[in-house]
Amino acid sequence: MNVLLVYAHPEPRSLNGSLKDFTIKRLQAAGHAVQVSDLYAMNWKAPLDADDSLGRADNSRFDPSLDSKRAFEEGLQSADIAREQEKLLWADTLLLQFPLWWFSMPAILKGWVERVYAYGFAYGVGEHSDARWGDRYGEGTLAGKRAMLIVSAGGWESHYGPRGINGPMDDLLFPIHHGILYYPGFDVLPPFVIYRTGRIDEARFARICEELGQRLDQLQQTAPIAFRPQNAGAYRIPELTLHPDVATDQQGFAAHLM
Repeated sequence: MNVLLVYAHPEPRSLNGSLKDFTIKRLQAAGHAVQVSDLYAMNWKAPLDADDSLGRADNSRFDPSLDSKRAFEEGLQSADIAREQEKLLWADTLLLQFPLWWFSMPAILKGWVERVYAYGFAYGVGEHSDARWGDRYGEGTLAGKRAMLIVSAGGWESHYGPRGINGPMDDLLFPIHHGILYYPGFDVLPPFVIYRTGRIDEARFARICEELGQRLDQLQQTAPIAFRPQNAGAYRIPELTLHPDVATDQQGFAAHLM
């Protein structure tokens, strides 16, 4: 299996740095091929801007979507974007590893998504009609691949529980799981979350590695989160709302789970 690990933490000696090293060794020991995009070490440029689309007229108005579409179609993307897209196409499984900062991923990782997910690559693909609304949410360029988040959080697990002050972890991660990963076609595995990261001694670190190792060993067998595919009949098109007889007792994020 080919695994791409996209890693976003600025300190190699951190908990995340140690878990990154563990993940690479565990996967390689199992015979998997691993590529790593260490965004801070790469000095990854986070902002999406006009410099990402080569060959633009200097005085032309920058349109993030249309410029991205033209650059992708004409082979005029900046080299760093094209390299990351090649890694994604190579990978059978994508791992995104990051600390939960201000209830989301670090800005550098969000910038990786915004720049690498070009128009025509991760969105804007497929037929748009009264029967289909593009190849997305279960379909798309990255369909058939798997993805999993490895997330560290400083708060207690109870803080992210069903009645916790921070909100349920599944809800906080929904925009990443459903939007960033499921949208372009990934089968999204349940996340691996480490809580209360400021209270980790050697014994707890060993337990975390054991649990993470088991998840890594089962990447190919773990059942993905059961999101509803967009074009399989559950949604009205083009409104993209659930049919009245689907998930009648649910609303919000939960309604999009089967």
